[in-house]
Amino acid sequence: QVQLVESGGGLVQAGDSLRLSCAASGRTFSGYAMGWFRQAPGKEREFVTAISRYGGTTYAESVKGRFTISRDNAKNTVYLQMSSLKPEDTAVFYCAAGTTISVTASGYDYWGQGTQVTVSS
Repeated sequence: QVQLVESGGGLVQAGDSLRLSCAASGRTFSGYAMGWFRQAPGKEREFVTAISRYGGTTYAESVKGRFTISRDNAKNTVYLQMSSLKPEDTAVFYCAAGTTISVTASGYDYWGQGTQVTVSS
């Protein structure tokens, strides 16, 4: 079992930066691939980015060049550095843990409760 807790969300202006954190507890964090997803009001949850156990990363086209995922296995934490934020980035952001890196939500076994990111124009 893995427990995930996101933090770092908030209200920012377009063009600002924000860093989300996801702290994991429970089973060995380094053995999991980690992903970030987001869900805007009235929309389905969508893939944002993911990082494998070995540090390989993949990004949604909509965030490439603006968002960076990283992990610190010593701190059992995965980060999402977001820059050049746009109003369309407004959503609840969720982190997830799974055995392998995946771009689909069904590929992850554990989820956090989410953190709200709101970008004003």
